[in-house]
Amino acid sequence: MTVTGLSVSEISLTFWRERLQSHGVHVDDPVRRFDEQVLTFFDPDGLQLELVATQQPGPGQPWPGGPVPPEFAIHGVHHVRLREAAIEPTLPLLGDLMGFRLLATENNLSRYVIGAGGPGATVDIETAPEARGRVAAGSVHHVAFRLPNDTAQGRWRERLAALGYNVTPVQDRNYFRSIYFREPGGVLFEFATDGPGFLIDENEALLGRELRLPPWLEARREDVASRLPPVIIPE
Repeated sequence: MTVTGLSVSEISLTFWRERLQSHGVHVDDPVRRFDEQVLTFFDPDGLQLELVATQQPGPGQPWPGGPVPPEFAIHGVHHVRLREAAIEPTLPLLGDLMGFRLLATENNLSRYVIGAGGPGATVDIETAPEARGRVAAGSVHHVAFRLPNDTAQGRWRERLAALGYNVTPVQDRNYFRSIYFREPGGVLFEFATDGPGFLIDENEALLGRELRLPPWLEARREDVASRLPPVIIPE
């Protein structure tokens, strides 16, 4: 996975370009792709990020009282981009099995959507025969897709295993449960449950105030905490 796209409102790109530049981030000129304006920049590790201006930026709620005015706020993930040597091996999984459909193609980019499409329901595939990804700083480890519950996850695991995918056992992540497998192009996919959620050990009003660890890491709390950078809420 080479690009993470984030959704913003259609009036936001000028604000974000100025804000990023004021913090020393190089920003490319906006380009039009798949009928949307896109602003591209890179994080300190070289990961490519995009802000996509869209009429319906998604269900995410802006941070009240945060440093970014609500009308310019990021609403969530718009799309992810997978880079594949060839697109054909991945299509039976993404299309026939997972239900994504081809929306449009531009140059070597193909956009696939599921349901109504739009933010959070879009996967772009870049065909680049000469490219080979490496796991390192600045790379994304996996792409996660959500499932409603354990029953749905169990059905998917059985279906994938029957088709020959090397699916992991269910991994208990405390707040959710996950299975992992590699799609034919080598990208690691995760299917994660929505629940049980972050309220199993915290009150909603106090979410994010303290470091929470799963039971199997509690014995290492001091060591884990000492390695984390401080969180500074911007003014």
